[in-house]
Amino acid sequence: LTEWWQALGDPRLDDLIRRASESNLDLRIATARVAEARALRDVAVADFWPQVNLNGSYAYRGSSRNASRQRSASLNWRSQLASSAAAGASNAIGNQVNNLLNPGGTGGTGGTGAGGLGSGGGSGLTGGSTGQAIRDVHLFQAGFDASWELDVFGRIRRSVEAADADVQASEEDRRAVLVTLLADVALNYVQLRGYQQRLAVAERNIIDQQATVDVTEDRHRAGFSPELEVHQARALLETTQSQVPLLSSAIRQSIYQLGVLLGEPPEALLEELLADAPIPTAPPEVPMGLPSDLLRRRPDVRAAERALAAATARIGVATADLFPTFSLTGNVGPATSNIKHFLDENSLAWSVGPGVSWPVFQGGRIQANIRAQNARQEQALAAYARAVLTALQEVENALVAYNNEKVRYETLSRAVHANQEAVAIATLREEKGVVNFLSVIDSLRSLYSTQDQLIQSQTTTLTNLIALYKALGGGWEPPEDMRTENSDR
Repeated sequence: LTEWWQALGDPRLDDLIRRASESNLDLRIATARVAEARALRDVAVADFWPQVNLNGSYAYRGSSRNASRQRSASLNWRSQLASSAAAGASNAIGNQVNNLLNPGGTGGTGGTGAGGLGSGGGSGLTGGSTGQAIRDVHLFQAGFDASWELDVFGRIRRSVEAADADVQASEEDRRAVLVTLLADVALNYVQLRGYQQRLAVAERNIIDQQATVDVTEDRHRAGFSPELEVHQARALLETTQSQVPLLSSAIRQSIYQLGVLLGEPPEALLEELLADAPIPTAPPEVPMGLPSDLLRRRPDVRAAERALAAATARIGVATADLFPTFSLTGNVGPATSNIKHFLDENSLAWSVGPGVSWPVFQGGRIQANIRAQNARQEQALAAYARAVLTALQEVENALVAYNNEKVRYETLSRAVHANQEAVAIATLREEKGVVNFLSVIDSLRSLYSTQDQLIQSQTTTLTNLIALYKALGGGWEPPEDMRTENSDR
């Protein structure tokens, strides 16, 4: 931003603006939002890379004893029947029946190969010669698993594009906050000096008007002037004195507002700014530049354009959901039931392979989301057009107000000079007895009124100029990227 406030020629204002740009709380919030947008952009970029996770687990599992016995009994029954039929021994069937009826007994006489359900050889599901199923299992696992989405249809690319636009929009929003901040500091400072000058004029007039009251009272006591002149002179004095509390309050309120803008307690600047100082002077001319430069310079217009770009990119993100998603997945790591063999080569397990996911039926969710993103893009487009029109309107309004107030200030300057002459003439003629003292009082009243209006007009001229600076985007020079483009040409 161009340091436009230096054109006002007030070092104290320069210092206040520097301090405000370093410590203002609204600017800190806007800066944090920029950091947030940049971090979210990094989140979107992370989808370009494989997602790798390190995991580990331990499980101690137990199975149902009843379920294991029933399963073991069923399998041994079939095995024993088959071996007995092959051997052709009639007493084997009796032994099998006996074994079934007494599962915890001996293996019977039906041979040692089959074993039976008791203390025989035992099946693969039983606990060896005990006939009990293995119920407790220790399982140790660890390893890496990874997945990598292949951005075939541009979903990730469009997400990153939208995130980039969001970052740029947040940066422009921060610039808009900075432009508003600098304008507010200058505006409150100019108003503060205006209130101080109005108070000084009021106090000078109070001194003169008090002297007039004293003169009229003396003349009335001497019988040279009627009582009416005394009351009129005192009414003028009281009216002027009634402005002092209002102006004093306005002075302190402006200082309090400046303190908050600088991120400090409201009363922190009282000692620094309470002393009177002149109103800054306006530069003689204000170069405007081209309207196209205005639209490229205004941060709110640039932010609206970036918001439109982000909304357009999100249409592509929503559209990508119509197409399949391709990915590569894999995992590798040891798995064992004995911790002593955890690092053995034989404990290593792995898998790798491609995957595809295609939402065939979503109840119209994807199409509805696309319509929603299109509607948001239309809103962003309308907001961008509104920002452009608003920028042009604000510049035209500020320019008209500034130029017309300059004309008004010149007229009031002539009016003050004329009233000063009128007071001098009325006083001289009253002393010679040509006119009564009411003419002097009227001239004093008119002089104070025009002097107060002149200071207000001077303040308004500067506030309109500040509004014009703000409407033009904070200064006359184009942003850094525009200056780079021009230099390249």
